[in-house]
Amino acid sequence: MMKHLKQFMLAMALGLFVSTAAQAQEVTTIKFDQLQELRQSPHDTLYVVNFWATWCKPCIKEMPYFEAAHAKYKDQPVRVILVSMDAVQDKEKRVMPFVQKRKLQSRLYLLDEPDGNTWIDRIEPKWSGAIPATMFFNNKRKQYEFVEREISQEELQELINKYKP
Repeated sequence: MMKHLKQFMLAMALGLFVSTAAQAQEVTTIKFDQLQELRQSPHDTLYVVNFWATWCKPCIKEMPYFEAAHAKYKDQPVRVILVSMDAVQDKEKRVMPFVQKRKLQSRLYLLDEPDGNTWIDRIEPKWSGAIPATMFFNNKRKQYEFVEREISQEELQELINKYKP
């Protein structure tokens, strides 16, 4: 009887571990061209794309606002996407632990483009490259706005309301 109980407890613990691991958010490494495909998407969806990094204090401060927006609009045509500007070699040791600790649920990308001079102007010609920075766009409606600074939860909500379908 005791042997079966131990096996049952081990199976339950393993099942919990597997289900917890399956819920962990993935961070997909992408190149600029993949991000550009998203930027040119013809859908009637508002994309809220936030550029951030684990070492950026203002980025970390505003992160909960984007997560709240993701949860609030998950069943609407609004997509929150978080694009990490961390170095690719830091994905496993910095980015993944950051994402797991904060239980981030938004779509997460790590941009594998170390030379910002080759792509920043293609995102937004006025962008200096500083983060946090957030791009709001709905291509079908020809709506676009770029914010190169930390934004408040209220401002994020106002911008989403301004552009959401």
